[in-house]
Amino acid sequence: MTYDADVIVIGAGLAGLAATAELVDAGRKVILLDQEPEQSLGGQAHWSFGGLFLVDSPEQRRMRVKDNRDLALQDWMGTAGFDRDEDAWPRRWAEAYVDFAAGEKRSWLRAQGVRFFPVVGWAERGGYDANGHGNSVPRFHITWGTGPGLVEPFERRVRAGVARGLVQLRFRHRVTGLARTAGALDTVTGEVLEPSDAVRGAASGRTATGAFSLRAQAVIVTSGGIGGNHDLVRAQWPARLGTPPERMLSGVPAHVDGLMLGIAEAAGASHINKDRMWHYTEGIENWDPIWSRHGIRILPGPSSLWLDATGKRLPVPLFPGFDTLGTLDHIMGTGYDHTWFVLNQRVIGKEFALSGSEQNPDLTGKSVRDVISRARQAVPGPVKAFMDKGADFVVERDLSALVRGMNAVTGKDLIDEAALREVVTSRDREIANPFTKDLQVMSIHGARKYLGDKLIRTAAPHRILDPAAGPLIAVRLSILTRKSLGGLETDLSSRVLAGDGEPLPGVYAAGEAAGFGGGGVHGYRALEGTFLGGCIFSGRAAGRAAARAVA
Repeated sequence: MTYDADVIVIGAGLAGLAATAELVDAGRKVILLDQEPEQSLGGQAHWSFGGLFLVDSPEQRRMRVKDNRDLALQDWMGTAGFDRDEDAWPRRWAEAYVDFAAGEKRSWLRAQGVRFFPVVGWAERGGYDANGHGNSVPRFHITWGTGPGLVEPFERRVRAGVARGLVQLRFRHRVTGLARTAGALDTVTGEVLEPSDAVRGAASGRTATGAFSLRAQAVIVTSGGIGGNHDLVRAQWPARLGTPPERMLSGVPAHVDGLMLGIAEAAGASHINKDRMWHYTEGIENWDPIWSRHGIRILPGPSSLWLDATGKRLPVPLFPGFDTLGTLDHIMGTGYDHTWFVLNQRVIGKEFALSGSEQNPDLTGKSVRDVISRARQAVPGPVKAFMDKGADFVVERDLSALVRGMNAVTGKDLIDEAALREVVTSRDREIANPFTKDLQVMSIHGARKYLGDKLIRTAAPHRILDPAAGPLIAVRLSILTRKSLGGLETDLSSRVLAGDGEPLPGVYAAGEAAGFGGGGVHGYRALEGTFLGGCIFSGRAAGRAAARAVA
């Protein structure tokens, strides 16, 4: 029986690169397919902030953070909320991933040249009890070089495989089918798309110029999720979150379309937890978009007042950076699909980071000088660009003008000036002394007890209406599609399972296509810094298992 390669990998994102790199190390021959042009190699990881979930790291210890495997597992399980029969494999993947994050993950990445920014971030703080959602301690480690810095070692290993004659990179190959020979799913068919010089992330066209059919002993699906396909997002939207928002921004390009998930399912794969998804609530329109409806996520500190579309404060503990999915649930019950941050220049200068490699050129470019320069600026350059040019930003010297601007952005008089003034003034009264009954103000005091937050992420408590801290700023926030939490069900060897729970012969899956492992390793919620790591961990498992199987 003739094969074109030992293994075919479908999708050249981080999970696909990780799987291919492991196959190269094992001496296997690989064909790596992707529907996008070569300039998009690395997929969504390229655009990311490069955050990784690590446990008990030297970076944490230097920041006086005490962490351990048991605490991390407690946080993961409390966040995931596993409650379905099909959560059996996701739960096992969760335990294995926490072990990885508390074990060899950092040393293994460092051996490949990955380095980390010294200040550890504190994402998804929760705000519930010890067994509830959230990170008990800071665990968000930013890769030095952000997303591109994390992609680089895996791309380097794959290109070394190309040089050795072990890897064929075939871009503009769009898979449309999986077929069997003698029981095993070993045939991949599809269309060869016309060449494209579109920049990374931009629409690349879908005109077919030919067809292909390839055979291998194993196939690994690493094609990503559905975040760029709003129709599919709406079709799989969970009933528990009500009606999907009419207006959503896209945190990923349109080619993140979920096509391969449907193809795998049609071939017999078990696709579970489709209704679990992770969309951000702090999305803003990119003033310089690359793809359609291009949105950027704000990574906020804890000080901004978070208001619904009518100017009411969001309930406890839905403060900035505490509970993404809980906030989304609340927003969907308000009857509106947008919210507001109200803050001032002192807060935005210290507390606003923008997610993504292109919004953090200092970290992406590995420039210590530029990182220091950013810390010295009243407002970082990328943030200032949104203040000046962003359609969602209102910047004014007084509250009356701010309210007029907010209502102008939406085209509706939803914000009442007197009511908003009372909300802000009441909050500001709580700043007069270190004691408070306002839990958000309490959280600001608490955040500054962590050295990392005090240094670069949390402004000293002050009145929002303090003229010396102005001007005032309002930011309209929209729902930003991003990641699928469900996916193809896999065992711990990344073998895709059929509906009867048995492995689908010859098929593996990793990354977002596998719900980052098992078909839903995060359960209902995520702790952040866990998506890129999930791509690496599951991609590594798939590559190693497939290499053993085709030996």
